[in-house]
Amino acid sequence: MPSVVAGFIVFATTAAVLVLEILAGRMLAPYVGDTLETYTGIIGVVLAGIALGSWYGGKLADRLNPRAMLGPTVVLGGALTLLVLPLVTVVGQGLGGGGPVAIVALSTVGFFAPAAVLSAVTPTVIKVQLGDLGHTGRVVGRLSALSTVGAIFGTFLTGFVLVAHFGSRTIVLGLGAVTVAAGVALWWWVRPRRSNMRASAATTAVLVVLAGGLTAATPVPCDYESTYYCIEVKNDSDNPSGRILWLDRLRHSYVDLADPTHLEFGYMKLFGDVLAATAPPGAPLDVLHIGGGALTLPRYVEATRPGSHSTVIELDAKLVEVAEQEFGFQPRSSIDIITDDARRVLPQRVDDGYDVAVGDAFGGLAVPWHLTTVEAVAQVQRSLTSHGVYMVNVIDGPPMAFPRAEAATLSRVFDHVAVLGRPGPINAAQRGNLVLLASDAPLPVEGVRRRIAARNGNQAVITGDAVQAFIGNAEVLTDNHAPVDQLITAYAR
Repeated sequence: MPSVVAGFIVFATTAAVLVLEILAGRMLAPYVGDTLETYTGIIGVVLAGIALGSWYGGKLADRLNPRAMLGPTVVLGGALTLLVLPLVTVVGQGLGGGGPVAIVALSTVGFFAPAAVLSAVTPTVIKVQLGDLGHTGRVVGRLSALSTVGAIFGTFLTGFVLVAHFGSRTIVLGLGAVTVAAGVALWWWVRPRRSNMRASAATTAVLVVLAGGLTAATPVPCDYESTYYCIEVKNDSDNPSGRILWLDRLRHSYVDLADPTHLEFGYMKLFGDVLAATAPPGAPLDVLHIGGGALTLPRYVEATRPGSHSTVIELDAKLVEVAEQEFGFQPRSSIDIITDDARRVLPQRVDDGYDVAVGDAFGGLAVPWHLTTVEAVAQVQRSLTSHGVYMVNVIDGPPMAFPRAEAATLSRVFDHVAVLGRPGPINAAQRGNLVLLASDAPLPVEGVRRRIAARNGNQAVITGDAVQAFIGNAEVLTDNHAPVDQLITAYAR
């Protein structure tokens, strides 16, 4: 086999493994969430597959004819790639939650086998190329280097190009089909003694058609798929004009197409209470929104306070498209949308003088860690007026490790902090949302309490010493150490 062809085979099959590994996070997110633990599980399982495939592939290449092995191994790797989606979908739907065990199990079901089989190609090719033991170092070194370069290429191609233009289903189907086709061609080309392939080809065709058919027939869990989320839009069965936005496993936004002043979720009602207590009724506000979702709150501000202006920082441009196509949003001058990461945008917003900043950005169940730290909060503080209020939506359950840490972080930057949540002792609250408030001016907590009472709400409002008791010994989050995913692990499970 020409060395150029051998090098390309190693390069391409290793690239295919990394394409699957990068896609794995996107495909697992609807079932086990999109957290650091998800990627930890994926990386560990794929590395285990690579290790086993490299070891056992080399062992088989010593026992069997490596030329006869090569084509069937690539075909099998392609067929297993085609089975990734149906396997992940069927098993993922039965898991009912995340956590390390579920993550590793689902990663293993979907990605261990294709990673192992495709990784067996490299030692097989090395065995084919080793015609002279005097060149062992050169051959192994060259093919190992090409394997690494292929991994880099597959990573960059997937992360920077493929996921931006195609859905994960399309990419997996295309990768599986191309790999099978390449394996069949390789099988015919390198087979020993030009043996008859008719029976093997027929069996292969049946298996590939079956695997591809299962993949094509697997229901898609998303209405839209972006670089960051599996996006679903659902109708509210109790309200014909109600629409619900789901991102992966999280019910993220609710919009009443007929009434922009309607706030459905409890934490959104608390946002509305804070806005009402911040300024006289109807007075315009300048609001910064970190995270846009379906743009419920910017439209609420516009409807309840004419003349207001909202600046929305939303990382995912696809969500803005979905807001326009499914949630009735029409671009206008009163709502500016910036599609970028908030940490890149916030330094440009220093001294902009916002009356209110709203933190409602999520990656899975967690606020993206780099938006939770002292450094990020200080950037928000500098964007506010001297009396401006920062309100942050967080999700957790007992022992409220993340909200406590975030409250400690806000207290490090702002002079006043309050916690809004479910009735009763907040440390013992049920799992769900809390709203944290922060300002350098005294917070309008009495006005918030009156608003909660006026709508017959029962959420608790804690301030002063009660906030310090809630914080306890929680650490302040910094860019150097902000283990947000680990802090909310108990809730994620």
